[in-house]
Amino acid sequence: MSRPRLRPALTGLSVLLLATSLTGCFAAGNDQAAGPGTDSGRIKLAMLQPPRSGLSPLSDDAFKLSRWKTAETLVELDELGEAQPALATEWQQTGPASWNFTLREGVGFHDGTAMTAAEVAASLTAAAQASPKPRILDGVELTAQAGDANSVTITTATPDPLLPQRLSSPQLAILAASAYGEGGVVSPVNAGTGPYRLVSVDGTSSARLDRFDGYWGPQAEAEGVDVQFVPDGTARAAAIRTGDADIVEAIPVGQVAQIDPALVHEVPMPRTNTLYLNTASGPFADPAVRAAARSATDAGTIVDRVYEGRADQAAGLLGPALPWAAEQRNSAEYAAALATRAAATAVPGTPIRLGTFTDRAELPEVAVQLEQQLEAAGFVVEQDVREYQHIEADALAGKFDAFILSRATVLDSGDPVAYLYSDFSCAGSFNISQFCDPAVDAALAKAAGIPAGPERRAAISAAESLILARDAAIPLLHERVIQGESTRVGGVERDPRERALVTSRTRIAGSTGSAG
Repeated sequence: MSRPRLRPALTGLSVLLLATSLTGCFAAGNDQAAGPGTDSGRIKLAMLQPPRSGLSPLSDDAFKLSRWKTAETLVELDELGEAQPALATEWQQTGPASWNFTLREGVGFHDGTAMTAAEVAASLTAAAQASPKPRILDGVELTAQAGDANSVTITTATPDPLLPQRLSSPQLAILAASAYGEGGVVSPVNAGTGPYRLVSVDGTSSARLDRFDGYWGPQAEAEGVDVQFVPDGTARAAAIRTGDADIVEAIPVGQVAQIDPALVHEVPMPRTNTLYLNTASGPFADPAVRAAARSATDAGTIVDRVYEGRADQAAGLLGPALPWAAEQRNSAEYAAALATRAAATAVPGTPIRLGTFTDRAELPEVAVQLEQQLEAAGFVVEQDVREYQHIEADALAGKFDAFILSRATVLDSGDPVAYLYSDFSCAGSFNISQFCDPAVDAALAKAAGIPAGPERRAAISAAESLILARDAAIPLLHERVIQGESTRVGGVERDPRERALVTSRTRIAGSTGSAG
């Protein structure tokens, strides 16, 4: 049954309570690090999602470690997605499936030990042997061996032309031996190499980082970072509005109008809001029923009503952050693939279970809009909306007929093949659609084997067209991240890939520079 769309509102009392709550939390972190009443040199950061795996770098929590600049990788990506030196200074392909990486000298871990080739090989081996594997290693068999004291040889079971880009994933961060415990448990506390040392984590509520004076690169300009995990979007917006946070992740669109425009920064990003359809069981196992859902969906209305125009309507899975994707859709081959879509069938009274999560404030509203559109076509929709940590397992197990997900498309390697493989291959570890098609697997395998360039982009586009032709997923829109930054802070990263946020150059304005 359809429900009216509700926009969360804050009363004066609730604003006060939220602000007081956050102020108290940040103050506690500052007292620990800088003494009572002193917070002038520390950054207060409110983040969207709490850790889901104890901040293990082998999970999506790795991207928090990257955004805090506490854990680092062998290489990093520039704005074009090209691999650049980080903990490795250079690399060379020594065979069809082997590469040699020269390590940066003089790098120390936060626990006081030195980064050696053996430690680097051990970190990469831990990731390669983890169960489940980090998403970036879906379909990749990787081994790492220390060479001399300053080099590591990495070999893959099959040639991997994007191995350097793959090693930029935060899920392959290099940590000290002290991080690795029994039973596969990995703790990044006091074990990274970045300009900030992760000192402590308080469950899913907060984390504290201090400047690491032994950093191999430019010293951090701030004394430290006090992190609060604030899943409630209204609370995050209140924190930037009242000055209780210096940096706020992912301000909900519906809260932007209540914030000083000077504090709001909009960053187009490679993130797609997608409706995944369960192709293995339930009503959407029938391609004609999936086609009916596609025909019923009006993404433009969702962009206007939920995102207030602060998003781009999707023409495919890959958005404007990858400008070549739109050009590839003009090809005859792409059009021919879409022409094979099943025709929509009538669906009067067909019940479906639609799931999404509350951590991204817009998604429950997207669910309301989609419910109305699908019910207009004849579906009977039952919604299930929870926090992400309580719904992910059910989504991956195929317990929903349809699931709305906000998904980064080049989060891992700077290349969308890893995302497409993870979400739409038969062996993909994040296959919410329960989708398996040998033709798609073959197309993804072909794309994965081609070096970066026009031919690889064409192969990626061909795989995307096959996925869309099967209606395994209905791309709705491409998001723009809305980031809050107080006038007290400067040098904050505005990263479309959501890998960087606080870096060495992030500072408290007035201490070493001005906001901007």
